Amino acid sequence: MDKVRVGIVGLGFGAEFIPIYEKMNNAECVAICRRDKEKLDKLGDAVGIDKRYTDFMEMLKDPDIDAIHINTDFMEHGWMTKESLKAGKHTACTINMAFTVEDCLEIVKLEEETGKVYMMMETAVYTREFLYFKKLLDEGQIGKIQFMRGSHVQNMGLPGWDDYWYGMPPMINGTHALSPMSEAVGKPFLTVRCIGSGKIRDEYDQYGCSFAVETAQYTFKDSDVACEVSRSLFDVIRQYRESFDIYGDKMSMEWEQLIDENPVIFTGFEDAWRVHVPDTDYMLPKEIASFALRHQSVDESHVAFLQGSGHGGSHPHLANEFISAIVENRKSAVHAKKAANWTMAGLLAHESAKLGGVVIEIPQL
Repeated sequence: MDKVRVGIVGLGFGAEFIPIYEKMNNAECVAICRRDKEKLDKLGDAVGIDKRYTDFMEMLKDPDIDAIHINTDFMEHGWMTKESLKAGKHTACTINMAFTVEDCLEIVKLEEETGKVYMMMETAVYTREFLYFKKLLDEGQIGKIQFMRGSHVQNMGLPGWDDYWYGMPPMINGTHALSPMSEAVGKPFLTVRCIGSGKIRDEYDQYGCSFAVETAQYTFKDSDVACEVSRSLFDVIRQYRESFDIYGDKMSMEWEQLIDENPVIFTGFEDAWRVHVPDTDYMLPKEIASFALRHQSVDESHVAFLQGSGHGGSHPHLANEFISAIVENRKSAVHAKKAANWTMAGLLAHESAKLGGVVIEIPQL
């Protein structure tokens, strides 16, 4: 397949991918889908896409669409991904893979049965910070990883979020904090033990979980390394932080405490310095390289829909990997088994917290 025809469903931040696909030599965005027809038409008119759907199942019937990119509400990812794969479409989906362990396992099975490319579009492992760290690791500068810590702290108490978010158990969608841990050691999560802390306000408690914070400890398959991951969403006051700290026997890297302070590199016994992490445009095909820049130049027609360089410059990397996997007839870098492991690691962390911190084994695939 020389040129992959993509349909995008969910046009909030999902609209940011339209100009990326349009600029790619081996892909094009041929259709968009949104329930709100007025908003759908406004966007379609602005970017010149004629194929528009308000019904996802109708979109799947379109033979001119090779691949579906799902950016919808979190709670819909499982069933939409399954239906897309069953319809014979290559499928990319933002996090989480699904909301239940059973759906995760079914998607793994469908990826194998259909032979279609699946990719969970996890931004955290394509941010400029993680790609910078991975380069240091691959060059041997980190040495042996000894311990890791991840966090995702986000105060969502203000109005404006979809109703299902309020009171969401913290670790249920923990992959932004989890994925860099697994990707750094190159191993799947094996076990989890998690404890809950604090209490959210009563009006938020629609899931039978009142924890303000959940903190989990993980082991990895065939590894002596362990990690700790914390997550909070409500009634915890802190600046937004989506972080990783990774400690090696030659060099370590810690996330910045405040936005724009820059991460810290540690070497030797006392040596430390802040590092300005570079953009990652040089890692991409030249036609989409600018989308990874902190300050990018975009066509005027896209200004209203493109909100910066997308989650640490990750968006063009995600699109490039998804399309490349299809064209090259291979599994994506975040294929179904890996995505299921990362997703189940969060889902089962919450189950452990509910049970008072018991150790739970994560299904190995």
